[in-house]
Amino acid sequence: MAQRLLEDEPERACEHAMAARRRAGRIGVVREAAGVAAYMAERYSDALAELRAARRMTGSAEYLPMMADAERGMGRPQRALDLSHDPAVVGLDTAGRVEMLIVAAGARRDMGEHEAAAAALQVPELRSSSDEEWVLRLRYAYAEALLGAGREREARRWFARAADADVEGMTDAADRVIELGADETD
Repeated sequence: MAQRLLEDEPERACEHAMAARRRAGRIGVVREAAGVAAYMAERYSDALAELRAARRMTGSAEYLPMMADAERGMGRPQRALDLSHDPAVVGLDTAGRVEMLIVAAGARRDMGEHEAAAAALQVPELRSSSDEEWVLRLRYAYAEALLGAGREREARRWFARAADADVEGMTDAADRVIELGADETD
């Protein structure tokens, strides 16, 4: 039930997942579900507690990026950065590693380190030809970081690249390109 509600009614999904947790709190997948539901409902403290428990129970590092983002959500960007340096991050799949880069860059932006955020996202994956969602997310985050660093021309180009990858309209990248205006080289 919680899974079906997650996108449209995250608070209700969280209630269902927490009820399942009360009944089967020693099962790792139940704790994972409770953590994800709490995260989606922006109950970051609960999310962090549940995802930490799930990690202890399952040994999986899969939710490290979500845990780091929960730290950001609680106003603790330094803790998010600390999690981004967890040795288990290297074992994540490409999507997970990219998500952690995005979260870490966001933490840097939270601390006013806009150039460092942009630099952290300058990775080979930016130029990937893959049509995976992480490519879009990485390009969009990089454009945001560039914009935060005052590098509007570059930001516009990367928003355009994100828009090109955004065939399903998941982001406002195309709108951001328009908002930033025409590049003199266009």
